Amino acid sequence: MNGGALIAQVLERHGVRFLFTLCGGHISPILVECKRRGIRVIDTRNEVTAVFAADAVARLTGIPGVAAVTAGPGVTNAVTALENAKLAQSPVVLLGGATATVLKGRGALQDIDQLSLMAPLCKWVSTVGRARDLPEKLTEALYVAQEGVPGPVFLECPVDLLYDAEIVRSWYEARSKPGGKASLGEHAQAAYLRWHTRWLFSGSDDVKVPPVPMREPALPGGGEVRRTAEHLAQAERPVLVVGSQALTEAGEAAELAHAVAHLGVPVYLTGMARGLLGADHPLQMRHERKKALREADVVVLAGVPADFRLDYGAQIGRRAFLVSANRSLDELYKNRRPQVAVHADPGRFLRLLSQAMPAAGAGRWEAWREQLRDRDGAREEEIARMAEHPTEAVNPLALCREVERVLDPNSVLVADGGDFVATASYVMRPRGPLRWLDPGAFGTLGVGAGFAIGAKLVHPEAEVWVIWGDGSLGYGLSEFDTFVRHGIPVIGLVGNDACWMQIAREQVEILHDDVGCALRRSDYHVAAEGLGAMGIVVRTFAEVPAALARAKEAARVGRPVLLNVHLGATDFRKGSISM
Repeated sequence: MNGGALIAQVLERHGVRFLFTLCGGHISPILVECKRRGIRVIDTRNEVTAVFAADAVARLTGIPGVAAVTAGPGVTNAVTALENAKLAQSPVVLLGGATATVLKGRGALQDIDQLSLMAPLCKWVSTVGRARDLPEKLTEALYVAQEGVPGPVFLECPVDLLYDAEIVRSWYEARSKPGGKASLGEHAQAAYLRWHTRWLFSGSDDVKVPPVPMREPALPGGGEVRRTAEHLAQAERPVLVVGSQALTEAGEAAELAHAVAHLGVPVYLTGMARGLLGADHPLQMRHERKKALREADVVVLAGVPADFRLDYGAQIGRRAFLVSANRSLDELYKNRRPQVAVHADPGRFLRLLSQAMPAAGAGRWEAWREQLRDRDGAREEEIARMAEHPTEAVNPLALCREVERVLDPNSVLVADGGDFVATASYVMRPRGPLRWLDPGAFGTLGVGAGFAIGAKLVHPEAEVWVIWGDGSLGYGLSEFDTFVRHGIPVIGLVGNDACWMQIAREQVEILHDDVGCALRRSDYHVAAEGLGAMGIVVRTFAEVPAALARAKEAARVGRPVLLNVHLGATDFRKGSISM
């Protein structure tokens, strides 16, 4: 029994189906043993992609996503994805290779203080000193990643714990057999290495894999539910905002959707909650959220902090009765103190609140809902008019409307970019719960390829789209090689405006210089073809429908594809930069 096999046993028992990695000698036994146990091993071209893929699996399934990376640079390459998972509250387990236990701190290859590096990024970090401790430590890591406010954890696994004891013993025997003229110190070192090898593996053959620990999300108090229900019953203009954290218990998404529909409160969905009610539910409002929050008399935030996305709480009218439900005590009171603070799982809170409220009658809040729907309709008409404006290439709004028209009912949308992707978010509508993936509060570019890998593995029957800006595509273009090698047929759509447009809009207007913002209308489709995928270039809107049809058919028969669409400039998102 080696340490890699012990790790694979624990992952299998916890229902982990995928392990994401970029190979390295420090972690090879983990990869081999996981494959032997039927855990699918997906190797990417950058460690950050592996962690992003694990993040996507965690969000879509509620089971921690797991990545394994080699020591040193392998671990440091994962930093951005770990911080993204931390701010998105995603339960990711990162297994990091490390130098042999006897060489720690002695200048070995790729030996750095990984725990100090990982500690600010993770909920929990630890290392393992003996092979028999691996199952217990990994079980703890998987539990902590999901418990309370979910987030990433890091477990360091020294290389000499992962290989078979006989192999490790052979490594150390070369040092533990000094010649006849060896000094007393060399003999002492040899004796220590022999003892250390026995100590590393003592008891590992008899170790038992711990059972999966029970975990129950925190439930709100009855008084909090009752008080919220009373204020909603008296409200004239209530607004509900549901965020990603309400979908932490991914398996309960259908029950949450039913509860939100039962409440009858006009709702705005953000982050992973997009698509919770499907594409066209009459309760879901999509535009002019700021106006609605300023006019509302009762506001319920379910897993939504009052951060920059709500203007640090300033979007909510000062006279509004504010209810906030959040797993995080810090986020619960961030920038705006609610009248009812529910320190519990927001999805469970909404379900209990729904049970405490009578079904919405035909007249309750109908005038208010109609007012918000009228605003939505007016904004949709404005977008439709702007989509008809001629541009030098493809109007991005017109492109997004055409993609929206042809999206499969079973599609998953992955958002990775700035200006073009934000434009797409106004137009494209996820078809159901957990069918939208974006980076979250960190606003990280480069998530697209990893998220798409995770989404397609979790939903192999789904049509998975990655909506890229041409800037963000630069982070993930090489992963078309991964898509091809592992048979992951996603549809990539890059809005190619030859610019970091999100930045250029304000930089050029305010500072009168586009330095650092200009790109080329590069042949990204040719690069994708060189990596084995299908590439399609689109230069005019007349080419769009046929190109989309070709892309959908390619993905359907198992081939990944990249649509390189040349975009024209619009003023649709002028003045939208966030501070």
